[in-house]
Formats: sequence, structure tokens, C-alpha cells
Amino acid sequence: MSLRKMIGRLTGRGDLPDDFEGTLEEGEYVLASSPVKSGGHLVATSHGLWLPGSRRVGWHLISKATWGGGALVLIEATEAAHAGDAVVLNDMPPVKFVLTGVGKLPDIVHTRVTKSISSRHRQELPGGGAWFVQRRIPGQDGITLQVRPDPGTDEQAVHRVASEVAAKLRAASPDSEQPD
Repeated sequence: MSLRKMIGRLTGRGDLPDDFEGTLEEGEYVLASSPVKSGGHLVATSHGLWLPGSRRVGWHLISKATWGGGALVLIEATEAAHAGDAVVLNDMPPVKFVLTGVGKLPDIVHTRVTKSISSRHRQELPGGGAWFVQRRIPGQDGITLQVRPDPGTDEQAVHRVASEVAAKLRAASPDSEQPD
């Protein structure tokens, strides 16, 4: 057994692949990993999915993950802008990872992405529509409102509605301060 694996077991951080070059945060632990045919590993942790090359995508930034035919296809989102307390997202192109040893990784990815979602609602807007999704961010308290507009949706309408929805959610939150 390698020193890294032994330390991982002793610290509760699970089995990290020998070629893993990332650094787990305090309190982050390994849930599953799987080798990728093109090299490296996918490593699912409590905070997100580490991609080959040691870059972690937080569970809250995975818009979609599908499993089939021995491959995991991910659509990662990037934070494009803020509209009040809401975060406007843009989806990146899908990336396909062919796995050579599946294990429980696909199930864990599905569970973690799904569990990060508190609620979701589709809103039609000028030029298209948008998904309004409340999500938990690993390692943070509270819920974040994310807005994922369809291509072609009026950007000003997205920002206006997102700001309004975020303000209403903040006012309705039991943690928000109410004036005397």
C-alpha cells in the first residue's frame, strides 16, 4: 500500500488514486473514484468532482451529468454574472469521460448533483426562458439562487427577474433581518 493511500485511510479521506495531484480542502473527503480511458481519474469528493488534471468542479456547478455506454457526460456551468444575490450561469459544452472501472462513481455523481438542488423553476422570458435553481454549495451555509438562461434569452430580462426573485427569497428567509 502506498504512503498516500495509508494516510488517506488514516485521515478518513478515502483512497485517492496514486496519480491524483490535487489538494483536498479541510473537511473534504473522497466518496469514489474511477480511472478514465484517456488517462487520469475522476474523483468524487464531498465538495465536487475532480477531473483528470486535478481541477475540481463543485457539485453546484454541474448542470447535467448523464451516464450511459460506459461514459459519463458532464455539462459544467460557469458563473457569468451576478444579478442582485442571484448568480447567472452559462453552460459549457458537454465533456465525455469514458471510464475503465466504473464502481459507484456514476451513482454518487447523480446523487450529489441532485442533492445540491433545493428547488427549481422554469420561467419563460423574452427571447426564451431560464431555469431558476436554488442550490447548496458544499462547504457553505445557506442556499444560492442560480439562473441558467437559454441561449438567445433577453439578458436584461434575465438580470431584472433574477434580481427580483433573489430579493423576494432573501426577504422570505427566516435568517433575514426584518426592520423593527
